[in-house]
Amino acid sequence: MGDVLGWRKLLGVIAPSTNTVVQPDMERMRPEGVTNHFSRIYVEDPLALSNEDFIAGTTLIAENTLDAVRSVMTCKPDYLVLGMSAVTFYGGVEGAAKWKKQVEDFAGVGASTGAESVAAALKAYGNVKTVSFVSPYYPVANAEVRRFLEESGFEVKRDVPLQCKRWTDIAKVTPERLDEVIAELDGDDVDAIVQVGTNLSMVDIAAQYEQKLSKPVIAINTATYWHGLRACGIDDKIEGLGRLLAEF
Repeated sequence: MGDVLGWRKLLGVIAPSTNTVVQPDMERMRPEGVTNHFSRIYVEDPLALSNEDFIAGTTLIAENTLDAVRSVMTCKPDYLVLGMSAVTFYGGVEGAAKWKKQVEDFAGVGASTGAESVAAALKAYGNVKTVSFVSPYYPVANAEVRRFLEESGFEVKRDVPLQCKRWTDIAKVTPERLDEVIAELDGDDVDAIVQVGTNLSMVDIAAQYEQKLSKPVIAINTATYWHGLRACGIDDKIEGLGRLLAEF
């Protein structure tokens, strides 16, 4: 007999302990018969004032990820959804693949990462050649995102690093601030807009701007959960959270 509530799939969802957005975001996307089982990567809430501070903070997240994976695997999930993004972009396409393999080899199950999910989402829409993106990161990490996207076949026209000083500050970025950023990122030279940084709340805003701008606007939490569902063979179309979940 299978799991009574998660009779289709059990998903292990991994995110930093300071993250307050991934869990509620992904619960909203969960189809019937799929259950999410959250595990937190222990990390302090450090003050970042420079590129070096930011890299040090994300490196600590990377170092502690496998402990969170070990914890969630005790409930025997079928698949992992990694709700932490910066480190999944580091090192370009090769670095991203190496990071994913490390997690999958340790867990013994498949995993969806933020970086690969964003690339897959952009390709799912079709005819996307140029992109812009926003992150809560510092410029050094935006450079890694740019590298990954360009190696994945997309030309990056513009990017905005919000330079949030603490991990918990990321969840405090207001819709009004994101409105300003999207206006800066958009243009006739951009086929799609991407948001990275899983504690930045943009699922609803992305869905709204997709309709307003008539182009893909992709929130990383939407992309990662979508990728996880599709990797598990779950093709349910979920309305109200953007075209990605509703159409692809």
